[in-house]
Amino acid sequence: MAPQLTKWHFNIDSYLNPWIPRNPSHRLPYLLGRFLGHRHPDRPQHAVGNLVYIFWAFLGVFTSILLILAVNHHVGEFRAHNAPMIVASFGAAAVLEFYSIEAPLAQPRNAILGQVISALVGTIVATIFGGPERLLQSTSDDPTLGFRSLVYRWAGGALACAAATACMALTGTVHPPAGATALMAVVDDRIVELGWWYIPIMLLGCALMLGVALLVNNVQRRFPVYWWSPEETGSAWRKDVKEPEGESHVEMDSAKIEIDPTQDVESSSTDAECEQFILIARGLVEVPNHVHLLPEERNLLEAISLRI
Repeated sequence: MAPQLTKWHFNIDSYLNPWIPRNPSHRLPYLLGRFLGHRHPDRPQHAVGNLVYIFWAFLGVFTSILLILAVNHHVGEFRAHNAPMIVASFGAAAVLEFYSIEAPLAQPRNAILGQVISALVGTIVATIFGGPERLLQSTSDDPTLGFRSLVYRWAGGALACAAATACMALTGTVHPPAGATALMAVVDDRIVELGWWYIPIMLLGCALMLGVALLVNNVQRRFPVYWWSPEETGSAWRKDVKEPEGESHVEMDSAKIEIDPTQDVESSSTDAECEQFILIARGLVEVPNHVHLLPEERNLLEAISLRI
């Protein structure tokens, strides 16, 4: 039977997560780990009201935008290329990163890679459509060329935003403000003139905003919920680690389990049975590949694992 195209599904995390190292923040000193989003189960996070969220969001948005403006002003290369004071999409990004801090779209992977991917896609589209030489032609110089330039910008802007959305979806880095980042790479005069300089400008701004978010959002709240994915990472590295003699093996692959060779059990049936269980050991949560947990569900299981 031919495969049904409507049922095709691509999840890049199933290929990348085994090779992404596990978050080491739980091994760091408590204060440093706290500002990287780690919380010890013996020190539970207390619930706060929305006024606390509003206060810290106000402070975080104000501080991060002010910092990006100041740093951009003092970078000589940015001024030499007539860069704007700030890319407008950072305004929308700030709302996500300082108010909706538990949202998957606001986590570091999305907030940084989504913006950088969109800036790259937008710059590529602008280059394909001729760059500043073709996109910035004025109707006053030549009405025909000016109208053609306008059509290029319409088509290029729409293509950049659509292509950036597709790339973010495929890479698991969807970040709504980044749609504007890609669009402005084609339709905004000053950003079109930047060319490839647009990418380091976005990368620097994202890094500055994330730095402020780690400080402000971890005073009475928690950020990030995760750095890369709410699912398990680093399983490929743990397979190759040989444990010292005398220590019991605790960590195992989500689809396999260590079996005593003297047991009369078929390995295939054992693997199938393991797909029906979630393993919780001290400091370890192993979930079958077909089970996808929400961030709050994984946080609960991890908190339980640290109490064992």
